[in-house]
Amino acid sequence: MTWLWESIALGLGESLTLTNLTYCLLGVAMGQAIGTLPGIGTLVAVSLLLPFTYHLDLFPSLLMIAGIYYGTAYGGSIAAILLKVPGQPSSAVVCLDGYQMTQQGRAGVALFMTTIASFFGASVGIILMMLFSPLIAENALNFGPWEYFAVMTLGLVSASTIGSDNPIKGIAMVVVGLFFGTIGLDIHSGAERFAFGYMSLYDGISLVPLVMGLFAVPEIIFSIRTIKESSLATKKISLSSMIPSRDELRRSWMPMTRGTLIGSFFGALPGTGALVASFMAYATEKRLARDPSRFGRGAIEGVVSPEASNNAADQTAFIPTMTLGIPGSVTMAIIIGVMLAKGVTPGPTLMTDKPELFWGLIMSFWIGNVILVVLNIPLIGLWVNLLLVPYRMLYPIILVFVCAGAFLVQGSDVDVLQVGFFAALGCAMRWAGLPAAPLVLGYILGPMMEVQMRRALVLSRGDFMPFVDRPLSATFLFATVALLAWSAYAAMRARSRRRLSEVAAGE
Repeated sequence: MTWLWESIALGLGESLTLTNLTYCLLGVAMGQAIGTLPGIGTLVAVSLLLPFTYHLDLFPSLLMIAGIYYGTAYGGSIAAILLKVPGQPSSAVVCLDGYQMTQQGRAGVALFMTTIASFFGASVGIILMMLFSPLIAENALNFGPWEYFAVMTLGLVSASTIGSDNPIKGIAMVVVGLFFGTIGLDIHSGAERFAFGYMSLYDGISLVPLVMGLFAVPEIIFSIRTIKESSLATKKISLSSMIPSRDELRRSWMPMTRGTLIGSFFGALPGTGALVASFMAYATEKRLARDPSRFGRGAIEGVVSPEASNNAADQTAFIPTMTLGIPGSVTMAIIIGVMLAKGVTPGPTLMTDKPELFWGLIMSFWIGNVILVVLNIPLIGLWVNLLLVPYRMLYPIILVFVCAGAFLVQGSDVDVLQVGFFAALGCAMRWAGLPAAPLVLGYILGPMMEVQMRRALVLSRGDFMPFVDRPLSATFLFATVALLAWSAYAAMRARSRRRLSEVAAGE
């Protein structure tokens, strides 16, 4: 275990500098604040921050993005508990019992216990990352380009189909994302691909306008139509009202532990993440309860279990991202995109080539989660008051940041035009019920898959057989084919059920 203590010391030395502590504090504070506001969420927050990361070094950039990522998980429960309006999707299940606790005058207890559950779940997730990441990275060092291509394909397909209402639409959006990833000059031959003679497209589509256009602007437009300011009435929460009873503490520990284990497992799987984990944790507690009828009426177990689960999932999602370079969510894909833009490739060599970056990031997770506990409990009144910000004032400010941020990255008005294009595309996709997340995953993973495939074909002199001859590569590809077959079958069954329900309704 000597290596672990040496790695911890290395990480603390990197993350405890005044500059890095400042960026960590900024990231988690922004994540907490934005997570509190309903209708914005993690992706919008990360989209707004992206332009600023291009003018920072890699480590501060990752500190801020990661801080926003898991900070929103803390803040998202505040609006869910007080207003029954989740700050982000993974907090939706907390509404069921959290809002009932508010109606019973126990909002303070619910907010306190979600903070404790969030910290507990995140802590276990970080410990698992510290213990298992080196093992995964060590085994992944034996991967060749065939295995990398196969595992990226599996990650891309699973992230686009698992947990999706319509897997076919997810796959279709992956293909669109792969197309956008090919725009520009071919890195091997220098040939122009889909640039249509525009020199501004020779370097490809920039990550910043794509993410901002697909997520930030459509979210603003649709939230303006759905969120009513008159509903944003808040309750006064005092510190004394946040102290739970002994019975509430006793009934919280095991659900918190089970939720953490569920979240840790699903967080490390591409395509599942915090949303699936939180609902699975809630369903598990309800099934194990002696009196399931308590759930939905203010059961503390229905609050702490999903909250611990989604925070554990947020932390373990970094395991495949950092050790294999496989993102399990859009935010993880954006983090990979930032690393690639800074000249660093995530994967098994990251721990050996840049150990200070890897372990510094892990240690910053500990620091960020401690900061979030401090921000949540004593300053709860501040976050509650954020719910009073008029949305008619908030959204124009966000739009200004979107346009200014896109322009400031390269000082190019073309990037602002790209934001407009992807905003229109994002709105059209929302109206058509097409998911934007698989598009981003395809855009980021596509070029990486192309590089690995070309490298594999060069080594095999154009022979595709090593993809199925090598055991690991064949296993990953077989799993991908099986997942596609299952997605097609699930889609056909869903279509049949809809037709039967339509026929029954017509009769």
